[in-house]
Amino acid sequence: MKTLNDASAEAVENDLLIEQAYEAMSEGSTGDGGVVNKKAPDKWEKWKNNFKRRGWILVFIIPALLYVLLFCYVPMYGILVAFQDYGVGDPILGAGTVWVGFDNFAAFFSNPNFGDYFVNTFLLCFLGFIVGFPLPIIVALLLNSLRSKKVKKGLQILYYAPHFISLVVMVGMLKLFFGADGLFAGGSDFFIKPEAFRPLFIFSGNWQDFGWSAIIYLAALSGVDPALHEAAKVDGASRFRRIFSVDLPAIAPTVIMLMILSIGNLMSCGYEKVLLMQTTGNLPTSEILSSYVYNFGLKGDAGYGVGTAAGLFNSVINVALLVIANFTSKKLANQSMW
Repeated sequence: MKTLNDASAEAVENDLLIEQAYEAMSEGSTGDGGVVNKKAPDKWEKWKNNFKRRGWILVFIIPALLYVLLFCYVPMYGILVAFQDYGVGDPILGAGTVWVGFDNFAAFFSNPNFGDYFVNTFLLCFLGFIVGFPLPIIVALLLNSLRSKKVKKGLQILYYAPHFISLVVMVGMLKLFFGADGLFAGGSDFFIKPEAFRPLFIFSGNWQDFGWSAIIYLAALSGVDPALHEAAKVDGASRFRRIFSVDLPAIAPTVIMLMILSIGNLMSCGYEKVLLMQTTGNLPTSEILSSYVYNFGLKGDAGYGVGTAAGLFNSVINVALLVIANFTSKKLANQSMW
C-alpha cells in the first residue's frame, strides 16, 4: 500500500511531466520518435512563453506595485535632507541647496538624550515583539482545534473587532480606565507614571491586533491535510500533541517569514499612539526616536535635517536587523526571503 508521502511524491512527479510535455508541445518539439526537434529556446523565449500563459495574473499586482512606487520609492529622495541645512521652501536639489555632510547626524548623536531615546525605542518595540508575536500563533492554533464551528466563528469576530477601533478611541478608552479618576486607576493617574507607559502601550496594542494578526495563521492551518490528523489519531496522539506534531510544522514557513518581517520592523513603533499617550510625567519612558523626529523635526526648532537624520538612522537599523534575521533563518531553518 502506498503511503501518503509516496502518493504526494507521485502526484508532484506527474505534474512536472505534464508541465514538461506542455512546454514541449508549445515549443514544437516532437521528442525522440518525431521528425523534427527545434532548437531549445533560450531564457528569453521561455520567459515570453510563460508570460503568454500566465501573464494575466500580473494584472492583479499592478495596484500594489503602483502604491509601493508612489508612496514608498518616490519619496525616498527626501532622505537627502539629512545631509543638508534645509529650511521651508528650500530646494532639495538645486543651486540653493546647502550641503552639510554628516553634521546633522553628529548633532543627533551628540544630543544628551540620544541614549534614552534609543533605549526607550528598543525596549518598547522589543517587549512588544516578545509579547505580540507568539500571541496570534497561539490564538490561531487554539481556534483551529475547536470542534464547534459556531463557537469558532463567534470567537473570531470577538477577536477581530478591536482591530477596527481607531487609535484615538483606544487611547480615550485607556484614559477612562487608567487615567485620573479612571475605573481601574484606584485614585491614581497611570498616565503620569513612567513605569506604567510601556505596559499600557504594549498590552493595549496587542489586545487590539492579536485577533487580526491570527488570520494569516488560520489561513495557513486551513491548508493542512485532514488525513494527517486522522493518521495522528490512529497513532493515539492527543489533540495537544497533534498541535505540535501536525499544525505547527505546517505553519512553520509562514511563522518564519512573518518573524523575519517583524524583526525588520523591530525599531518601528510608530509615533501616533505614543504622542496620544505622552504626558510630561511619562516622558522619561515615552520619548522614542519616532516621536523625537516629529517633535524636533516638525515642531519646535524645526530641525528638518536633524529629524531626517534620526529617521534615516532608525531605518538603517531596521534594514540591518532584517538582513541579519534573514541570514540567520537561512542558515538555521533553510527558510529566507531571498
